[in-house]
Order: sequence, then C-alpha cells, then structure tokens
Amino acid sequence: MRILGLDYGSKTVGVAVSDSLKITAQTVETIVRKEENKLRRTLARIEELVEEYEVESIVLGLPKNMNNSLGDRAEKTMEFKSMVERRTGLPVVLWDERLSTVAAERTLMESGVRREHRKEFVDQIAASFILQGYLDAQRMGGKDHGQE
Repeated sequence: MRILGLDYGSKTVGVAVSDSLKITAQTVETIVRKEENKLRRTLARIEELVEEYEVESIVLGLPKNMNNSLGDRAEKTMEFKSMVERRTGLPVVLWDERLSTVAAERTLMESGVRREHRKEFVDQIAASFILQGYLDAQRMGGKDHGQE
C-alpha cells in the first residue's frame, strides 16, 4: 500500500506517490484542467491513480500564509479535500506546503530545465516535496506538521 501526494492548484494538481515501504516520494504526473471549478475529470483521474498504485491514504498540501494563517486558497484546498475523501473513500491528511512550489522551481532551475518547460513539472515536484515531508515526519516519530 502506498500514499498519494497532491499539490492542488487553481488549474493543475501535481501528483506524487510513495514507494511501497513509504520511504520515498516519486513524481507521477500533473493533472491539468481548463477551469478552476471543473473538477469532475480531475477527481476521476485521482480515483484511477488510487486504484493503479494501491493507495491507502492521501496527503494534500495546505497552502498556509507565511504568518500561519489560512487564506482563500487554503479554503478551496479544504473543499477539495472533502471532495477527494468522498470520491475515493480514503483519509486525506492536510500537510503544510509553504514554499514547496518555490523549492520545486529552484530544483528545476538548478537542474537546467528551461523556463518554458518548468511549468510541466513544477506541480508534480511540489507534490513529491509535500509527500516526502510527510513521510520523513512519520519516520521521525509520527509528528503531524501542518495537519489541520
């Protein structure tokens, strides 16, 4: 059984998955949609990935503000969390994702990926950073940083 990591954005969802031992996170894909509120296909794809990777739980990045408060994006993420839970029947853990996209952008820049190609990968890399942070915290004693 594996854990799925998600980085929910206004028009994309980055996806990562753990290995079966729940030690490392690997990128999977970026789910793209045309409009922010058109989530039917996105949820269907997540459901397919849950089956394909035999996922037992999901970690969803929670975009907190730098002062630890929750803004509009965090509220939309919590609504998305409820939708994913209903659709998959799996528990969804919210995980503090502050600076995960910044770190993903930096990783791509340092790897020499051209700017016009970074968009393709940044969300799935951010999802892998979110998931890896969660996996590391679980191994270090199960501390739930960022969980709401």
